[in-house]
Amino acid sequence: MPQKSLLCLGDSYTIGEGVAIHESFPYQLLQLLRNKGFDFHAPEIVAKTGWTTFELSDHLSQTILHQHYDFVTLLIGVNNQYRNLPVEDYKTDFQFLLEKAISLANEQPDKVIVLSIPDWSATPFAEGRDRQLIANEIDAFNMVNEEISKASQVHYINITPGTREALGNESLLAADKLHPSDIEYKRWAEQVKSIIANVL
Repeated sequence: MPQKSLLCLGDSYTIGEGVAIHESFPYQLLQLLRNKGFDFHAPEIVAKTGWTTFELSDHLSQTILHQHYDFVTLLIGVNNQYRNLPVEDYKTDFQFLLEKAISLANEQPDKVIVLSIPDWSATPFAEGRDRQLIANEIDAFNMVNEEISKASQVHYINITPGTREALGNESLLAADKLHPSDIEYKRWAEQVKSIIANVL
């Protein structure tokens, strides 16, 4: 059996900003899949800290990737919210990105997994800001990506409630007190692994 391929699209949450690379969710996912006996290449990651949907789209249009991947994950949008960009623009961009992800998954929606946007209002980084407003805006962006994901018949994982637990549990945060820790990333990886294992 040839090795399976995995493409992970996103921003700092996909890179694993603030933790070692093997503690990021794509690499923890890889380890969990291998532990289950699935043979996967190291994940290909197209992500950068600070990227919005537009910047990810722009980069993808200029990047030569493999024609197809066995699985594709997409987690993007926190920087749209952080920069106060319109939800309507996010909707257009996210639709484009999801269509691109499905195309890269050989037009098989069941090989695409979308993760919701984590809520950074629950972190110390949000101290002094309107935490409720941030949470409400994150919810608005997530309503958009969930609706588009379900219409496109891809898998959708709502990781947002778990990230809100960081308010009372800083072990879920990396040393920068903004990004998730390896403990939180493992929770995401477990959920993605379950989907992939079921598909395979």
